[in-house]
Amino acid sequence: MRILQVGYAQTRRWGKARVSTEHKLYNGLVRNCHNVLHYSDRDMAAFLAPFGLRDLGKGKSNRKLVEVASNFRPDLILLGHCDIIRNETLLEIRRLLPEVRIAYRNVDPLFVPHNVEAIHRRKEVVDTIFVTTAGPGLDPFKGYRATVHYMPNPTDVAIEFLENASRVDLPIDLFFCGNSNEHTTRKDTVVALSEQLRDSDLVFKTYGFFGEPNVWGRDYDAVLAQSKMGLNLNRQEGDFLYSSARLAQLMGNGIVPAIHRACQMQVLLGEERAVFFDSVEELIPKLKELHADDAQRRALAAEGQRFYREHFCSERVAQYIVERTMGIPFSHDYIWQQF
Repeated sequence: MRILQVGYAQTRRWGKARVSTEHKLYNGLVRNCHNVLHYSDRDMAAFLAPFGLRDLGKGKSNRKLVEVASNFRPDLILLGHCDIIRNETLLEIRRLLPEVRIAYRNVDPLFVPHNVEAIHRRKEVVDTIFVTTAGPGLDPFKGYRATVHYMPNPTDVAIEFLENASRVDLPIDLFFCGNSNEHTTRKDTVVALSEQLRDSDLVFKTYGFFGEPNVWGRDYDAVLAQSKMGLNLNRQEGDFLYSSARLAQLMGNGIVPAIHRACQMQVLLGEERAVFFDSVEELIPKLKELHADDAQRRALAAEGQRFYREHFCSERVAQYIVERTMGIPFSHDYIWQQF
C-alpha cells in the first residue's frame, strides 16, 4: 500500500532528536512492506520560507503537500501532529484523490485544552482518529465523519533496543526525566520520593528537577542504558489507559516502570509486568524490594519487555491504524481493539 505520512521529522534538530512516535510508526509501516513517503510539514515550511522563517513558509508547505500527494497518489494519508497543515489542504487532496483515506493520530493528553481543540479540528475532514486515551474521554469526538479509536504507545526494536532486564551492572536504580510544569503536580511525587529515599542506598536520579538539567537525544539514551527502574509519571493521572510515550521507552528497553493505578494500565499490561501504585507510601516498599532482590527486578523487567514488544511493537500498532482506516479485516487479535 502507498502511504503518505505527514508530521514532524525533526530534521532541523540536527541529530538531537527526541524519541518520536512519528519515527516508530514509519519504521513499522516499512517493515509491514508498505511504500511510505514522509512529509515533514514544519521542516518544509522552514526550508521553503524566506530566510528560513517557518511562519513565512506555512502556505508553501500546504501547497507542496498537495503537489506531493498528487504526484505520489497514496492510498492512505497518516497525519501526526502537523498543525501547519490546514483542513482546506486535506479537502483539496480529497478532491484530487477521491479514493484516498485519511487517518489522524494524536499522542498528547486530553487534559491539555489546545490538544482537545486539535482533535476537534480534524474530526470532520479525516476518516479515523487514533488517540492514546480510551474510554469516556473520547466521547466528545464521536458522532462526526471520523471514527475514533484508542491506540497504545508503540515500541520499536530499532529505537528501544536495550536489554536492561538481563543486566546486573546498572548504576541507576530509579530515574525520572520531566521538564513540563503545566497541568501537573507530579513534582510533588518526585519530591516526596526523593525525601523518603534519601537515607537509603537506592540511587534515584531526577533529571529536570532540583536544578539538575533535563536530558535529550544521546544523553537521554545514556540514562536509559544505565537504569533498572523508571517512574512513568504522567502530568495528570486518571484518564483511562493514557500514558506518556515514556512507558514504551521504559518497557521496550527492559526497564521496570512504576505506574499509577489511576489510569488503569494494568487492564492492558497485567499486574505482573510492572510496578503499580496508588500512593508514594505504597510505592516505596515495592521499589526497595526490587532494589534488594535484583533477580526479581530482572524477571519483572524481562516479562514486561517481552509482553510490550510482542503486543505494542511499531509494526502491530501501525498495521492496526492501516486496517481500521482502510476497513480491512484485522490480521491480529489486537488486545486493545475493544477500547
